[in-house]
Amino acid sequence: MELCCKVQNYEWGKMGTESKVAQLISSANPNLDIDATKPYAELWMGTHPNGPSMIVERGKLISEYLNDNHDAVGKDVKKHFGVTVPFLLKILSVRKALSIQAHPTKKHAEELHKKFPEMYKDPNHKPELAIALTRFEALCGFRPLEEIEKYLDYVPELKSILPSDIVSSFDDKNIDSEKKIKKLFNSLMTSDKSAVEMGLKNLLLRLENEGPEIQALLLYPVLQQLHKDYPGDVGCWAPYFINYITLQPGQAIFLKPNLIHAYLSGDCVECMACSDNVVRAGLTPKHMDVPTLVEMLDYKSYTPQDLLFNPELEDPNCCIWRPPVPDFAVIRIRVESGDSYNTIVRHSPSIIIVTSGSGEACDTEPLKARPGLVLFLKASRQLTLTPEENSHIEAYQAICNV
Repeated sequence: MELCCKVQNYEWGKMGTESKVAQLISSANPNLDIDATKPYAELWMGTHPNGPSMIVERGKLISEYLNDNHDAVGKDVKKHFGVTVPFLLKILSVRKALSIQAHPTKKHAEELHKKFPEMYKDPNHKPELAIALTRFEALCGFRPLEEIEKYLDYVPELKSILPSDIVSSFDDKNIDSEKKIKKLFNSLMTSDKSAVEMGLKNLLLRLENEGPEIQALLLYPVLQQLHKDYPGDVGCWAPYFINYITLQPGQAIFLKPNLIHAYLSGDCVECMACSDNVVRAGLTPKHMDVPTLVEMLDYKSYTPQDLLFNPELEDPNCCIWRPPVPDFAVIRIRVESGDSYNTIVRHSPSIIIVTSGSGEACDTEPLKARPGLVLFLKASRQLTLTPEENSHIEAYQAICNV
């Protein structure tokens, strides 16, 4: 069943037809006018109340359809989650950085929702999977301690805004690395605002006159872009503490609870548990909760390679990213010209979006498969994908991981 899905025009989204979101929705509906002056940030596919998807032929929300058709969910999903689709599939098109943030565990989310229901609006966790569609930049996970130490040596402008006793504690062998990083990050996020702004200004002036090697070493292009979008923001210092990662198309990261991250630019497929629970602390005009974030974060050190989340090959046409949560998994399907492919039967409802190519998608009635086509597939049903001659079909399928 074809879906009509909600577009979110958040300020950080790519503009007009530069946005993958805009490209997909205009391909699916050629009569749609794309406004070149408007950001097209996210396409939401699912039952989330802030942007529920509608079944086109029935004029019904997915949630309304499920209320009358429990078989569409499947007994395993119904037993674990009830009569619902417990995940939200998205396409993101990022022009400027999203906030420095993390998502709470399920238990912590319940506590935050109980104490601060206006700020944390639901009691669910929000693990996320991001799969790059284009070159995708992100900050994710704290760097190894020795890298942070080197940046403190190379960037005196940063060291000058931090308490000397915190910096000197790096030499204390009796303090473990996670405690050191926590103290350092807390002191950064609670630093005097004017000192933060002056330090950034001085560093940018210095780097402007440095050679390309020093500029690359000290992440000048990243710092420059963050400062342009969020001038004077404490989050501009984040790349010296958090890994700067560039994903190529098809690479993915899994954002488990309490893992610090910020998307910087690019287009991706994202899937998550149905929740709005985000704890923020920089690079945002939204509410920030620094004390909560500092206490909840995972302060283990990671390398970029540690953070890549690799899929498993299921057959020659599809691979699956299966995170360690029951809420969701994501499958990428690719079918070449001259071939036809029956999707694997899943005991879960599915949401499928075609991201490139053209041809036919058929369960009981054939539909024209084109970029931007979004389908809801009932549990235990198959979809047949048949590309046109000299084309292909690539699609992403979200399912429950139960």
